[in-house]
Amino acid sequence: MDLVTPSIGLIFWTTLAFVVLLILLRKFAWKPILSAVNTREESITNAMNAAEEAKKEMANLTSTNERLLNEAREERDSLMKEAREMKAEIIAKAKEEATSEGEKMIVNAKAAIETERKSAIADLKNQVASLSIDIAEKIVKGNLSGDDKQKQLVNELVEEVNLN
Repeated sequence: MDLVTPSIGLIFWTTLAFVVLLILLRKFAWKPILSAVNTREESITNAMNAAEEAKKEMANLTSTNERLLNEAREERDSLMKEAREMKAEIIAKAKEEATSEGEKMIVNAKAAIETERKSAIADLKNQVASLSIDIAEKIVKGNLSGDDKQKQLVNELVEEVNLN
């Protein structure tokens, strides 16, 4: 026998062992291997789909967050504008009330000053009248101290009355 040419028996047994091995692999290993590969492929596909969904959801959340931020900014600006307007109104009202109170105080002060002035003038007139009466009384007493002076004054008064 030649070493180079294999014998038919060896080829037969090798082929038979290979076929049996294929049948056993197909029956016991092939299905679990294919099942594991299919399961792995499905899990990869599901993970890709989940990642895509997460990416879409992140985009939606980002746009929602941007919208909410813009709304919050608009609301803040609106509140700030209202606060500024309220501040301006309060300041204007306070100025108006202060001006009104100032004018009332000025009017009251002028009225009080006028009342005091009139009272002072009345007091001054009373004092002048009193002093005038006192002075006239002293002058008359001095002029009428003698009988001659009294007669002369009576005559002068009679003449004045006759003339008028």
